[in-house]
Amino acid sequence: MQAIDRRRIKREPKYCLDNSVVGDSWRMFRIMSEFVDGFDALSTVDVPLVTIYGSARTAPDNPSYKFAEELAGSLAQAGYGIITGGGPGIMEAANKGATEVGGVSIGLNIDLPHEQSPNAYINFPLNFKYFFVRKVMFMKYSMAFICMPGGFGSLDELFESLTLVQTQSVKPFPIILIGSDFWGGLLAWIRDQFLSHGTIAKDDLLLIDVMDDVETVVNHIKKTVVV
Repeated sequence: MQAIDRRRIKREPKYCLDNSVVGDSWRMFRIMSEFVDGFDALSTVDVPLVTIYGSARTAPDNPSYKFAEELAGSLAQAGYGIITGGGPGIMEAANKGATEVGGVSIGLNIDLPHEQSPNAYINFPLNFKYFFVRKVMFMKYSMAFICMPGGFGSLDELFESLTLVQTQSVKPFPIILIGSDFWGGLLAWIRDQFLSHGTIAKDDLLLIDVMDDVETVVNHIKKTVVV
């Protein structure tokens, strides 16, 4: 059997799902190790976790950044741990809010060829190469999902959570969209197109809540996720 240069396993190029410096069979062990590390680490957390996600491109002077920071701080003070994707923007804001009040501030960072590096406000860091492994960690260990304004990644995580709850693959949990102005067009399209074509049931719309202020979100989480 041909020897494997293990130095080459440590770093994969971008387009990691298409290309690999080693064969797919060897990449399987990298994937398995990410699952094991994630499960082992997150299973030690002894507070209920709330995921806050949104755009990595949101600047600190943006109202959404300040909202996420305040929201995470309020939730941490109420006894919840905050879990984010670990990068800049909304993720940084949420980690900052939790850390500054002494709360659990988890960052599940993803290796990207550009845009993301771990923010400075994480006190429980984990690093991932594969998006699908990281998403399993979010879905398994979070008891509520809060989606701030974001882009394709935020939509991916939003619809993943909706799909898992809709198909009863996971227990129902709060899925909250922040910003009725931002999300209103998407929700109107879902109602107009999905419902009219019969691709979802009317009750599926009840899986989503839209909220615009911190106090309402915190009170809703307190009612549905017991500390």
